[in-house]
Amino acid sequence: MTDQQPAIDTTTLDTLVDQLGRAAEQLRSGDLSTDAAATLVEDCAALANQASAELERMTRAAAIEPAPGQDTLL
Repeated sequence: MTDQQPAIDTTTLDTLVDQLGRAAEQLRSGDLSTDAAATLVEDCAALANQASAELERMTRAAAIEPAPGQDTLL
């Protein structure tokens, strides 16, 4: 018997992290106009908010399942 948690689907979170990483690269490049950089920063804030909501959703989903080795009481 193994003590492995069921796999959690992190596809949405991974996508958001990738998008934030690409945005950070664009901002660091210095190739954006001031207006474009400001818009991208606003987009990053929205992406971070989405990532936070996804983490919250994942946390709630994980809390529903009992920890490994914990059985339901009769």
